[in-house]
Amino acid sequence: MIVPGTSLFQIIFVAATVTVLQAINNRTVDAVLAVVLLIGGVLGAQIGTRMGSRLRGDQLRIMLAVLVLAVAVKLAVDMTATPEQLYSAAVVQ
Repeated sequence: MIVPGTSLFQIIFVAATVTVLQAINNRTVDAVLAVVLLIGGVLGAQIGTRMGSRLRGDQLRIMLAVLVLAVAVKLAVDMTATPEQLYSAAVVQ
């Protein structure tokens, strides 16, 4: 199947471009964030490959739909919920 390969190929260029632009804009690279995203991507690819080979296409589409809806609900709640303190500067420990 050629579609996942071309999709991953596009993601390489998008991720590289965004990384360079973010580094230029901030004049720094967040190494911890990069490592966390790298580990998550590698583990997610391994888990996704195993699940993809064990589940049928309709099951994977339902799982994707549930994930997209969950993210949409989370974004909607975050956009409409009023925080306790509108402006705060606190150190997170």
